[in-house]
Parts: sequence; structure tokens; C-alpha cells
Amino acid sequence: MRELMDFVKELSFVRVGGSAEEKRAAELIMGEVNRAAEEAGREDIRGEYMTFQIPGAKVEKCSIQAAGREIPCVPFLRSGSIDRECGLVYMDEASEIDFAGVGSLEGKVVLLNKLAEEEVYKRLVEHKASAFLVMQGKYYIPEKEASLYARRLRENFARNGVIPGFVITAADALWLVQEEVEKIQLTLKQEDTDPESQNISAVIEGTDLKEESIILTAHYDSVPVGTGSWDNATGAVALLAIFRHFVKNPTRRTLRFLWCGSEELGLLGSKAYVEQQEELLDKIGFCFNFDMCGTALGVNKIFATGVNELRTFVEQYCKITGYSAEVGAGIHSSDSAPFCDKNIPALGLSRETTTAEIHTIYDLLPTLSEKAMSKNVAFAVRIIKDVANAAVLPVKKEMPEERRKELDKFFHRDKDKDADKDKDKAKEEK
Repeated sequence: MRELMDFVKELSFVRVGGSAEEKRAAELIMGEVNRAAEEAGREDIRGEYMTFQIPGAKVEKCSIQAAGREIPCVPFLRSGSIDRECGLVYMDEASEIDFAGVGSLEGKVVLLNKLAEEEVYKRLVEHKASAFLVMQGKYYIPEKEASLYARRLRENFARNGVIPGFVITAADALWLVQEEVEKIQLTLKQEDTDPESQNISAVIEGTDLKEESIILTAHYDSVPVGTGSWDNATGAVALLAIFRHFVKNPTRRTLRFLWCGSEELGLLGSKAYVEQQEELLDKIGFCFNFDMCGTALGVNKIFATGVNELRTFVEQYCKITGYSAEVGAGIHSSDSAPFCDKNIPALGLSRETTTAEIHTIYDLLPTLSEKAMSKNVAFAVRIIKDVANAAVLPVKKEMPEERRKELDKFFHRDKDKDADKDKDKAKEEK
């Protein structure tokens, strides 16, 4: 295989889920997979596309005008359309206290510092807000550097109702508030679409425990800004290097390699795989996920999702092998999560740095290192080999109650479960 960073460079272009560019990236990865199999003389191994549809939107127009100025903006996709003048209301954290006594917000657009919680969005719906604005960046960061890009309205938000949404820079939000702008013209015209995305799958059958499987995942799509070099061309290329090793050196257990599409849109590729390959899940006993690695400066990190013994196992393994890494227990916000939701324990391997930023125009090549990538890959190959060849897998295939609660929250099921409990309690009291 060519140098790791050479292929990271080749994958370093915007490749949003469902786009022609994502498809081009998939074709590049597929070519490398099949080339590696051919070079190893493994005619039985070939890459496979696994397609799925994703929720998208075609935006015809998106604009904001206020006090004679055009405000740069991007929309929340699938948040509906609007073309009207609205009164502007700034609502700090949009807490329960902020909404107290507000009354109807019909004909008003609400400016928010952020929109991270479903409860905040639900309040907007309940108070009949006509639209909302979310600010991004710092007041001193100009439009280009603020990395504005369209995001899809989360499904758990939309289940409460649909309100047109926009993202603007913090600098413009500050101007609107300090100038006490009262009215702004909002225009958003969009149509829901369902484009196609794809995963790339390749299977290396095990030698004598072939009915047992380990899945190895990395996403290859990007957000619409930057080149996605760190997030996650590095992980996709690391997984290719690992594939190239094991196609020549098969393990006792079957290895299932999965390059996931549309991760940045909500783990859509790994979710699709779990749905499409439900009959395989009983055979998969472990997951390794690779999301962001290879930075010259930084620290190696491992996310352990499973029973408590998994974290202990990894910590001791790092000591034995001399691999320096911060090991944490919890849910990795990446493609391992849908597998963990099916009780499959997972290790998320990454390398983080404070000297670069993902999901911005600065996710570029200069922070990355061939040497760091090689170290990450070498450790991954070693631990995968030992787990895949183990007499018995190192941890049970289950999730403790603490992780299950975290997964419920991560997948936005916690409130539904609480509501069901309240209903059951009410029935019992009757």
C-alpha cells in the first residue's frame, strides 16, 4: 500500500453524505480494497457497496435581511419554509425561566445562543415561534472563518413539530442585539429529498472460529467545510491499512470491515448496516471503530463501551504493549454506537489534539503525520489480532445498566422511556 498520508491527501475533499463527492470517495476506497485483495491472491474477497437512503433537502433560497443589511446565513435542512417579516426576540439560554410569561411567539423569530436540547426546541414549538436563529463562532470571527454550513434538523426535534431554522455568525447576532433590531425578513424555500448514500463492506473469513465475527468501522464522509482530512480521511485510511494487513494474515475469527457513509449526518451508515444485517448481529462479538487519528501533536484516546472489565482490559493492554493512551468509558459519538446499542462491546480508537479543529474550514492536512498514523495503525493491528485470535473474547457481549442509560440518552429514547414509566405508574395507582 502506498504511504498512509498519500491516500489521506487523495481523500481530502468535501464529501458530504449523499453527494456525488461521497460516491467518488467510496469508489477510491473500493479500488484500494479490491487491489489489496488481488495483491494478496485472495480472489474470494471483494468489496461490496451497501446502499441506503438518507433524509436530505434541496434548498432553493435562504436569506435574512435586517435594517438594510443582508445577513449571511445557512438553513437547518428539513425545517420547512418561510417568507415573512418577523419580530426578533433574543432569549439567552431559552430556559424554562426565559419562556415564563412570554406567551405566544407567533410572528416572532427567536435568537438562541445554541440549540442542543430537545426541551428548548419543544418550547419554541409550544409557544408557536415562527422561526429560530442559532449563532455560531465568536464575535471577532468573520463569516468565512465561522464555518457556517447547513445542518439537518434532528429527527427527535422534528417529532415535536417543524419550525424554519437558520444559522448566523456570532458577529451578526451581536449586531442584531446591540442595534436592537426589531424586525427581520426571513426567506427559506426548501424541498425534502431522499438521496442515496453507501457503505463499503469487505469480509475476511476466519480460519477456525469463522462463525464468530469482529466488526471494524470508520466513516469516510465529511461535513461541507474543510477537507475532512483529520475527520475522517485518517480513520478511513487507517482501516484500509488494517485491512491490507489482515487480508494477508487472517485471524481465527471473521473480520468484517465497514467504511460508513453519512456518519456526519447522524451515524446513518452504521445505523443502516445494523438494520440491513440484523441476522449477523448475533455473530458479532466485538467492534473496533476508528474516528480521527494521525495528528502530529496530541494524545491517543480509546473509548471503551461495554462492561466495566473492558476498560480494565484496555488499560492493562496499553501497559503491556507500551501504547500511551487516555482510556475512557462511555459512548463514543461515532459509528460504534449503533453496534453498542445491540449489546456489542466496542473500542473507539482515535487521536486528539487541541491544535486543530474538526467541522471547520481548518480540518486540513498540515496537522497530520505519517509517523503518528503508522503508530496508531500498528497498535490497532496488534490489539485486533490478539482479540480476534483469543481463545475466548475478553469481555461479555452485554451493556451494563449505566451504559444502557447512556445509550438511551444518546439515541434520544430516555424521555420516551420516562414517559412510559409514568404511564405505567399511573395505571398501577388506579
